[in-house]
Amino acid sequence: MTDHHIGMIVPSSNLTMETELPRMLRAREEAMPGDRFLFHSSRMRMRHVTPEQLRSMNAQTERAALELADARPDVVASACLVAIMAQGPGHHCVAEEEIRAGLAAGGSEAPVVSSAGALLTAVEALGAKRVAVITPYMKELTGMVVDYLEDAGTRVVDSLSLEVPDNLAVARLDPDDLRRHWRRLDLSGADAIVLSACVQMPSLSAIQAVEDAAGLPVLSAATATAHSILTRLGLPPVVPNAGSLLAARS
Repeated sequence: MTDHHIGMIVPSSNLTMETELPRMLRAREEAMPGDRFLFHSSRMRMRHVTPEQLRSMNAQTERAALELADARPDVVASACLVAIMAQGPGHHCVAEEEIRAGLAAGGSEAPVVSSAGALLTAVEALGAKRVAVITPYMKELTGMVVDYLEDAGTRVVDSLSLEVPDNLAVARLDPDDLRRHWRRLDLSGADAIVLSACVQMPSLSAIQAVEDAAGLPVLSAATATAHSILTRLGLPPVVPNAGSLLAARS
């Protein structure tokens, strides 16, 4: 049995990333015995998804990374997509470097992934050029996510904002509602659906069902982050029943 220690930097009000990511990797453990995944988190204060609170949270990055360094993780994931994307196109590269610097100050050389960068990588891995997106954000923040994706070369053919500003309320959204929400999207020309462009909005239980119904690859910020974590650990990015992105390749 090989243990893999995963560090996570999460907003203080995030209830979902520490649920969905372990759930995915527990399912992987059962399907592919031999690897065990252990999780260690550091939190950055944020209650409401506003530009001001997102900037304030980002200022806590060095402290959070330094705390995680003490656990000697094998990989570290920054788990707040919009906090990075709201800072402007390409900011995930800056944010990941800030985390690496904080880890290095604590004596850790762990590789770093971010949910923002992971989503871009996942869309590319699927070969998707055009996507439709669902977010829990207010329309202004959704627009920033759309701009970020399009700056990276991915066309967003349609987006749906659920407009829930309170981050705890986002965590309490019923993922089964996404089995209806996706039908509100115009999928003309879409290559894939981003069912949740937010690691706080639960979606894991709906990913495979929506993919089967829509006939398109379906991913989320959380499944994209799992894909990047497994890849950085040098493991096949495979999780059962989590959509095409994490499906076993023949």
